[in-house]
Amino acid sequence: MADRQWAERHLAFAIPGDLEAPTGGYGYDRRLMDELRALGWEIEHIALPGGFPSPSDAERGQALAALTALPLGTPLMIDGLAFGVMDREAPQLAARGPLIALVHHPLANETGLAADHARALRASEWAALSHAGRVVVTSPATATALTRDFEVAAERIVVAVPGTDPAAFARGSGGPGVQLIAVGSLIPRKGHLDLLAALEELRALDWWLDLVGDPGLDPAHAAEIVAAIHRYALSERVALHGPLGRAELDALYDSADIFVLASHYEGYGMAYAEGIARGLPVVGTTGGAIAETVGAAGELVPPGHPRALAGVLAKLIADPAHRARRAEAARAAAPLLPTWADTARRVADAIASTGEATS
Repeated sequence: MADRQWAERHLAFAIPGDLEAPTGGYGYDRRLMDELRALGWEIEHIALPGGFPSPSDAERGQALAALTALPLGTPLMIDGLAFGVMDREAPQLAARGPLIALVHHPLANETGLAADHARALRASEWAALSHAGRVVVTSPATATALTRDFEVAAERIVVAVPGTDPAAFARGSGGPGVQLIAVGSLIPRKGHLDLLAALEELRALDWWLDLVGDPGLDPAHAAEIVAAIHRYALSERVALHGPLGRAELDALYDSADIFVLASHYEGYGMAYAEGIARGLPVVGTTGGAIAETVGAAGELVPPGHPRALAGVLAKLIADPAHRARRAEAARAAAPLLPTWADTARRVADAIASTGEATS
């Protein structure tokens, strides 16, 4: 596919909110645009209002006005944070030109939603997806979820897993204690409260944790995390960092001994792949696509089970030989991780095939 020439190399990519926000989804979008441009594509970023996936009527109107101002026939890809609630707008947009949905994970799978809200999101995303010519997803697990739960035909789905940049293997803390690193926004789905509950059971072991994540997406939940740190008397063992620049994060990875993230659900789990790229023992859960992402390079427990998580961490912390074996497994898996160029080529093929299907 490396020499394929696409007939249409222009794409409008609509993304709600702050494109620079430090989340995996926005990171995917940013890098995808860069890589498509490197392939010779002209990418027009359409900035949609930040209220999605709970937009006001005014924000819906602004979004529709921006998207219908595009020339007829322009291939349009919409990030799932907005597309999933565009059930009313999708038919009109599909009639104007090739329409591609980018689904990181179904909106209804966000942790902590009220049951009626989750049902409404599932219904709106089902309706919107029925109008997409192609649906790009970030993992085979999400593809399965869309065919099973949203009746999206498998032939309309293109899997474009996130790439992972090669990185130097972590040198580690040097002991005598064990340094853990967790990277993920401070939102319920990332399972930080489960992680803290697990670590509270391991107070007799010698460890400390660097917890890196943006508190601004859910300030109330971030406050719960801070309260839990104090409740478990872990203030001297848990360093809570906000979003970090690349150099600062690289330094934390380099001095880490174990990567751990207790997410309840991931559409892929870019942070897990980054831990593997560093050659770190990876501990996570089986939520969503995490098992696909981690494979044999990590140890996984069911989501929402702090005691099981504590058991896995206890062995890694207390047994240097076991920790070294798990690190070796990660180092063996690191070179096999997909590249961002691979991701972009998959998406480019999806765009081209959507245009062919609608021409």
